Amino acid sequence: MLAACAGKQKSQTVAQEPSKDRMTYRVNPNTGDKVSLLGYGMMRLPTKGQQLGTREIGDEEVDQDMVNKQVDYALEHGLNYFDTSPVYTRGMSERYTGIALKRHPRNTYYIATKMSNMHTFDFESSVEMFENSLKELQTDYIDYYLLHAIGGGDDPIGVFRQRFIDNGLLEWLKERKKEGKIRNLGFSFHGAQEVFDLALKMHDDGEAHWDFVQIELNYLDWEYANDINDHNVDASYLYGELERRGIPAVIMEPLLGGRLANLPANIVDDLERRDPEMPVASWAFRYAGTPKGVLTVLSGMTYMEHLWENLVTYCPLKALTDEEMRFLDTTIADKIMAEGTIPCNDCDYCMPCPYGIDIPSIFFHYNKCLTEDKMPTDRTSPEYRRLRREFLIGYDRTVPKLRQADHCIGCGSCVSMCPQRINIPEEMQRISQKVEEMRASGVGY
Repeated sequence: MLAACAGKQKSQTVAQEPSKDRMTYRVNPNTGDKVSLLGYGMMRLPTKGQQLGTREIGDEEVDQDMVNKQVDYALEHGLNYFDTSPVYTRGMSERYTGIALKRHPRNTYYIATKMSNMHTFDFESSVEMFENSLKELQTDYIDYYLLHAIGGGDDPIGVFRQRFIDNGLLEWLKERKKEGKIRNLGFSFHGAQEVFDLALKMHDDGEAHWDFVQIELNYLDWEYANDINDHNVDASYLYGELERRGIPAVIMEPLLGGRLANLPANIVDDLERRDPEMPVASWAFRYAGTPKGVLTVLSGMTYMEHLWENLVTYCPLKALTDEEMRFLDTTIADKIMAEGTIPCNDCDYCMPCPYGIDIPSIFFHYNKCLTEDKMPTDRTSPEYRRLRREFLIGYDRTVPKLRQADHCIGCGSCVSMCPQRINIPEEMQRISQKVEEMRASGVGY
C-alpha cells in the first residue's frame, strides 16, 4: 500500500446499482456473437486479505470464492466475455476462471485465452499449452483464441515467425478452428509496427483470417503512444487499420494499468468541470467503448467495486461526442504528457526479475508521488523535508529493501519482455540515484 503518498487524489464513487438488463452489446460480424461491451480481464484476480487501495500485485493466494462471486455478478448483469491466459496469475488464471465459469451454462459466456509461447517456441510445447488451456478452463472449445503479444523481442519479425510460422503452429491452429475447437482466431499486439502490418498483410493475402484483433487503445495512446516510446504504435493507426478491414477490435489497457484512473488533482478538476458526477475512470472507459468497431473493452476488475463502477458505465454506454473525444485525446492527453511519468502499465510481464527487483512496485510508487505533486525535488523549499520523509517511508513500505532499485545490476533481461519497451535498467538507476540523494540529505527519515 502506498501510504505516504496518498491523499490528494479525489475519491469518487458510484451510487446507483448497475442495471441487470441494459448492458451495451456489439455483434461480431464473423459469428454473430452478441458480445458485452465490457469484458472481464482475468489477469489480476482477488486475493485473500487484499484490500481496496493496495497495489494489485496478484502474487498472493487467490480467493476462489470471491472470483466465483464476481463472475456470478458479472454474468447476472450481462457481462459475457472473459479473457485469460496460461501465464496470468502465476500460470493459474485459467484454472480459477474455469472453476468459476463451469458453474454456469456454457452458452451464456465467451472464453478468450491465448497462445502465450513467449519463452518456448517449439511446436510440441505450444500444442501442449493449447490442450492444457482446454483442460484448465474445463471446456471443449475456445470462443476467442489469440496469438499472444506479437511484436515483441529484439528481432520482432524473426520472433513472430519462430513462434507461429516456421514451426507450423499457425497452420495447426487454423485446423483446430476448422474442427470447432477455436471459434474465432486473432492476435494481441504489443510493439513493432512491422509485425502488425505483416499480420494484416497475411489477412489481406488470404494466408490467415483474423476474426478479431486485440490492441491497446485509450485517450493517451491514441496519438501519444509513439511519443511515449518509439517502439509503440499510436492507437489511432492500429484501430484505423482494423476498421478499414472490418476486423473487430478488442481493447486492452483502457486505463493504462490504472494510470488514467489516478490522475493529478488539476486534471481531475478539468474532468469534474465537465461532469461532476462521473468517476475519472469512466471517462476512459467511455472513450474506449465509443468507436463502433470495438467489440469489447477489457478491464481487470480485482475488486467488486471496480466491477460495479464499470457495469454502471456500460449498462448502457453513453457514447462520447466527437468534441468530448478530442477533449480527452488532445487537451487532457497533453496535460498528462507534461507530467513526465514512467509509462508502466503494471502488466508484470517484466517479472519475475532474476535478481528479485520489484519493478512494477517501484514504478508505481514513483509515478504516484509524481502525479500527486509529492516528489521532493527542490531542497530549498520549506516542504522538501516533509516530502522527502513521505517519499522514503512510502518507498520502504511499498517495496522491501532487498527488492528496491539499488539492487538492479542492469542485466536487461526485463527490457525485451516489456510491451512498452521501457529502458528498465536505466530507470532503475535513475530512481536509485534519486533515492540515494534523498537518504544522504538527512538523517534517517
